[in-house]
Amino acid sequence: MKKYMVVERFKPGCFDKVYERFNRKGRMLPEGLHYLNSWVNEKESICFQLMETNDESLFKLWIDQWTDYTEFEVFPID
Repeated sequence: MKKYMVVERFKPGCFDKVYERFNRKGRMLPEGLHYLNSWVNEKESICFQLMETNDESLFKLWIDQWTDYTEFEVFPID
């Protein structure tokens, strides 16, 4: 599987909202997109997530569920 670094930037005032949803619904990952690890900097309102998949199009399905609270950038890791 190919690995990706996902940079998630929380929109102003949305940090707590993201974690409230996460606690209720989990990551809401589509089948085939796998979470490996993450690092959060609350002060900077940013989260780095290491993920893997064989189907990069799955990121859109996942990201669409969170865009009301966050903005994403997805970087393939070679």
